[in-house]
Amino acid sequence: MTTLYLKYRPQKIDELDIAEARESLTKIVKSGQIPHALLFSGPKGTGKTSAARIIAKIVNCEGVGAKPCDKCEACKSIGGGGNIDVIEIDAASHRGIDDVRTLRDAVKLSPAQAKKKVYIIDEAHMLTTEASNALLKTLEEPPEHVMFILATTNPEKLIPTIRSRTTNINFRKATNEEVVRSLLRVIAGEKKKISEESLGLIAKAANGSFRDATKILEQLFTEEKSLDEKDIKEYLFQTKETNVGELLDLLAEKKTKDSLLTIHNFIVKGGSIKILIQELLFNVRTSLLAKVGIGEDLLPKFSKDDLIKLIGLFATASEQINNAIIEELPLEIAIIKWCGEDKSDEPTKEIEVITNTAAQIKKTTEVLREISDEVWRTILAKVKPINSSIEALLRAARPIAYDGRNLTLGVFYRFHKERLEDGNHRRILEDVVGSIVGSPVRIICTLTEPPVKEQKEAVPEKTVLTEGEDKDIIKIAEEIFSH
Repeated sequence: MTTLYLKYRPQKIDELDIAEARESLTKIVKSGQIPHALLFSGPKGTGKTSAARIIAKIVNCEGVGAKPCDKCEACKSIGGGGNIDVIEIDAASHRGIDDVRTLRDAVKLSPAQAKKKVYIIDEAHMLTTEASNALLKTLEEPPEHVMFILATTNPEKLIPTIRSRTTNINFRKATNEEVVRSLLRVIAGEKKKISEESLGLIAKAANGSFRDATKILEQLFTEEKSLDEKDIKEYLFQTKETNVGELLDLLAEKKTKDSLLTIHNFIVKGGSIKILIQELLFNVRTSLLAKVGIGEDLLPKFSKDDLIKLIGLFATASEQINNAIIEELPLEIAIIKWCGEDKSDEPTKEIEVITNTAAQIKKTTEVLREISDEVWRTILAKVKPINSSIEALLRAARPIAYDGRNLTLGVFYRFHKERLEDGNHRRILEDVVGSIVGSPVRIICTLTEPPVKEQKEAVPEKTVLTEGEDKDIIKIAEEIFSH
């Protein structure tokens, strides 16, 4: 079973949903002069990696023309993520100068099967300065058989010389209409019926990410939820548990404790903080526009200045949420700042509210700070029908640390570590783990010693495979290469 995002990811340039990126790449390919180094920059989930694979297919396609044929061996293996000459590297896990030196040595070797070796470096801004400078030398004078595609959500963090040596393609945040266009492709393929209004709600919740929108749709299918517009709105925004209007009423009265407990109850019942902040911003913005004569004002208790301050606080919370150890913390701080205005004579009460709320939150979140044996077995069981090779690899690994955002896996053998760090494998695993723990997760792999097996009797040293670890390696390798 393949996740819907992977199943319906674009396979040709004209299937890319960001219009400007689609047009730029079309012109480059038609010119017949594809640069040796491309930089794809833009928010997560906007199609950067999909576009990189499409370009890899184009430069390696055995057919004729500017479009990949999707029939030759090169196209099929690249599209399926199994071509050994298309190497996806996660710069977050391979950010040091030693990693780049290894890459520089590898690029000298000719492709094993394809016409060109294509290196897709994801989150390229995570490279250290030393590693970036080392990579720069390869970008300036690459071998003829090598092409680089760098993808990043933060191009401004790349050193200027790398940006100047690459051709930049901007993947801006998708509009709701573009996300709906993408979802319609999935709906048609899955032979489902859903209104465009319902898809619009999903697009709004995904906040410009094709990947997040498809994940939401897949979750609705998996949980057999109603696809009616009203039911989807309730499912997405948890209107039964938290009415955004009621929360804004509490904020208008600056009731700190009640506001924080409302958010806490929202989280306990499975609500998404990202979606809650989006709804708060939408309502506050609508009211602000009404104050200057555009539309109807639904928040008369707030002044224009109040609304401007709230937008600033919510926007800051939205920016900070991805790097927060506790997802709801930026919104809680925003609310405390807002409600704390003009109450400088009550610092003790405010500290008490923060302490009490934090204690309640701690009870809820503690359970998410470790991966138990039971959770690990669930991960293995869920990943197996999606990709049995990954499940086989994970049998030579164990979770050793989890901080709520990053899951560190101790992997027993270098080969297994490298396979798990492959871009396609890592994304599938992150999706599965994220769906189980209920929040986005980044997988980090590190080599560790395998568990020591008890031996019933001493075995003389021989240069042959044993019944222990070596047999496990063979079994896992057989499963991997049989797919």
